[in-house]
Amino acid sequence: VQLQASGGGSVQAGDSLRLSCAASGRTFSSYAMGWFRQAPGKDREFVAGISSSGDETWYADSVRGRFTISSDNAKNTVYLQMNSLEPEDTAVYYCAAVTTSQPIVVVTYPGGYDYWGQGTQVTVSS
Repeated sequence: VQLQASGGGSVQAGDSLRLSCAASGRTFSSYAMGWFRQAPGKDREFVAGISSSGDETWYADSVRGRFTISSDNAKNTVYLQMNSLEPEDTAVYYCAAVTTSQPIVVVTYPGGYDYWGQGTQVTVSS
């Protein structure tokens, strides 16, 4: 599968952005999806994940309550709605996918994913 992330940009603290990740392939509903981010000089960290069924989600503590992950199987797209953005959210955001036969599993670590998008920059200024 090929992943194309988009929607990044430069915003002020408190603003919102919605990232999109479009996936190729005809079996999007069999992929668990996730969003990760990497700030300069830091390791890639988990942000949010969604199961292949779309029924289960999980968030990093730092974004829970502010970010929402969702998927649209008809459009082969996963979204990350980011509200109340903070300067600490500044990073390159990556979407990732892994084929799974378990519809309610959310994968929260980078090594659990097989496919990665190219990343989209999010910059939040105070």
